[in-house]
Amino acid sequence: MNKIVKNAFILTAITVIAGLLLGVVYGVTKEPIANAKAKAKQEAFQAVLSDADSFETVDNLDTDAASEILKSNGYSSDDIEEVALGKDKSGETIGYVINVVSHEGYGGDIEISVGIQADGTVKGIEMLSISETAGLGMKSTEPTFKDQFKDKNVETFSYTKTGEEGDDKIDAISGATITTNAVTNAVDAALVYFQNELGGGSNE
Repeated sequence: MNKIVKNAFILTAITVIAGLLLGVVYGVTKEPIANAKAKAKQEAFQAVLSDADSFETVDNLDTDAASEILKSNGYSSDDIEEVALGKDKSGETIGYVINVVSHEGYGGDIEISVGIQADGTVKGIEMLSISETAGLGMKSTEPTFKDQFKDKNVETFSYTKTGEEGDDKIDAISGATITTNAVTNAVDAALVYFQNELGGGSNE
């Protein structure tokens, strides 16, 4: 009995010490990780809306209302996570960065930053979080795929497997139709939100 109690005490002590060490590690690394994520996000914002001099996050974003807008337009598998105003040096809003999470990815959720100029032109897209298949879905992170959306002013995009031409046409990634669909729908969700909530291309 004494041996059992002793072993239980040792295991409990090890568990407590391990928990304390994990707590210390978390406390030490929490701020650097948060800073790294914030830096990566700002870099993504600049990449998708390069004409902006600064970015101002919309603090009172109504995600429930955004979800309703998307659902009513057929995008029930996407969520608007964050919206930032892109401003020029004089403080005027020249566009928006809309962060969308797609739940349609092959390897899990895909989080994308979409830069949209005030007139509705998509200025670029950037992956914030993605875990698709290497050599297939991960090709969506390459400029060859991402740049298909760049500098296009269309209502929505659709992907093609046949090389069909048009500003609204995106060439599907061979062997990664699911990823192509997820990314295309996420960009479209950002456009739909912009059109219904952020001015829809109006410069007023």
